[in-house]
Amino acid sequence: MSLFKKFFGNATDPSEEGEVGQYAATTGNTVSLDERFIVHFRKNGGKFIYCESTNELREQFLNILEENDWFECETLCFDPSLFYLLNENKLQFKEVNNPVFFLSPCENLLADDGSVLFSSNQIKNINPKDLPANMIVVATTHQILESKSDGLREIKKKYNKDYPSNITTIKYFEKAKEEDFLQYGSCAKNLYLLLLEE
Repeated sequence: MSLFKKFFGNATDPSEEGEVGQYAATTGNTVSLDERFIVHFRKNGGKFIYCESTNELREQFLNILEENDWFECETLCFDPSLFYLLNENKLQFKEVNNPVFFLSPCENLLADDGSVLFSSNQIKNINPKDLPANMIVVATTHQILESKSDGLREIKKKYNKDYPSNITTIKYFEKAKEEDFLQYGSCAKNLYLLLLEE
């Protein structure tokens, strides 16, 4: 059993969030990058699901569809490497008018604030506020980085000189209960993260 599963399991039960926060508080400076990302991501309202294999990822994707009754709905997805998940579940993703959710990979996951970094390679030239309110993001453990500057450095290294445009982060995964000036101008998304162990 991996360290991830031991501390966080694969459930998205909000009651476990307190346990994660308590663990992080008791370990002080020894909290790993992965654990810090998960603590901040959950604090922002994200739903985290850890997957040890592609088969488990398929199973968890199906669980998300069942939980939200997203069968027979339109879906937005630009990445051909994820089309198999949509085809297996007979979801419409070509020529859609009113997608219920957006399925996508991401550039990186940022531990310092629990945000998800995207570029035009994932979201094209769509403004994040114009994406569906529901998102399912598929990422791997090696995509977790410390900060935005690390994420931008990784993009620069990965794409050499053919840099993508529309580089943005999504940080808030539920609407603020009270007016919060820190969230001004940002759009909250109902976001599930399927994190695959590599």
